Amino acid sequence: MNTATRDPRHEAFEAGTAGAAKASTIDLPIGAHLVTQRNGYEHHGIYVGNGRVVHYSGFASSAHRGPVEEVELARFAAGHPLSIRATPSALYVGAEAVSRARSRLGENRYRLLTNNCEHFCAWCLLGESRSEQVDGCLRHPRAGMRALLCLVKAFVESGARHGAARGESAFHGAQFEQAAQIA
Repeated sequence: MNTATRDPRHEAFEAGTAGAAKASTIDLPIGAHLVTQRNGYEHHGIYVGNGRVVHYSGFASSAHRGPVEEVELARFAAGHPLSIRATPSALYVGAEAVSRARSRLGENRYRLLTNNCEHFCAWCLLGESRSEQVDGCLRHPRAGMRALLCLVKAFVESGARHGAARGESAFHGAQFEQAAQIA
């Protein structure tokens, strides 16, 4: 796995000034496959320029399944280290990969095992949906269980944070329904 690591905490901190935000993303190539390491899994997106990333938000920031969206780099990274995943066999690069990513903006058919953020990036660059994370979890059940526990923990914590902010319990019917749909 070829990756170059960047620390987005400085970018998020400096994002208040236009010059600092431009300087922090100047060396990111358009169409780059970006990865942030989360607790137990990786989150993926396509860099589209001007400090912005298109990604399948899925459950990355909420207990509610989210669509393909374009966000600021700092929001995508969410304080986690950022790396670029090299894809030497990419069929679509640069502006063409960006165009493919943006063509799916608003799509809301996220599925953890068959249509997640990594599947999305592979489709943008390779023309086919695939996920090394999912494949690895299916080949190594122990690693899969560990990743699933981390995702459930993040899901519960996110639901508790959002519910507490609205004065609700952590889970309610809609969240249970969405949890059943993730596979």
